[in-house]
Amino acid sequence: MSTRWLLAALHLVALAVGFAAIWTRARALRGPLDDAAYRRVFAADGAWGFAALLWIVTGLFRAFGGYEKGAAYYLQNHLFWGKMTLLALVLLLELWPMVTLVRWRIAARRGQPIDASAAPWLARISVAQATLVLGMVLAASAMARGLGAAR
Repeated sequence: MSTRWLLAALHLVALAVGFAAIWTRARALRGPLDDAAYRRVFAADGAWGFAALLWIVTGLFRAFGGYEKGAAYYLQNHLFWGKMTLLALVLLLELWPMVTLVRWRIAARRGQPIDASAAPWLARISVAQATLVLGMVLAASAMARGLGAAR
């Protein structure tokens, strides 16, 4: 029981940290990008990456590790597949920001100028990802109330 509780708690903490981080990244990318703003962008991006990894790992353990309702329940639930579709979209949308921000970090470490022309687009992508995460929360809360099960 304690492992089940711990996985659920970590899953929810990862959600909260991840949402806050992706929103913070979006806001930091919108403002003037000086050294302090780049530090905020990089810190938020790091928190987003950590939270996403924790969220995915705990989700996999919860769904397929025998700690919750069991794989059969999740795999036959339409809302679960909706959540997984939203997650796939979040991950696909992250490809460009991830590569771009890695390049920015490398340039910053080398003391080279950063081409921040993509910042407005990266901010928009971050907001879209935050919106998709909220959609995942809605699907999860519906699933917790027994909705989405195939009949």
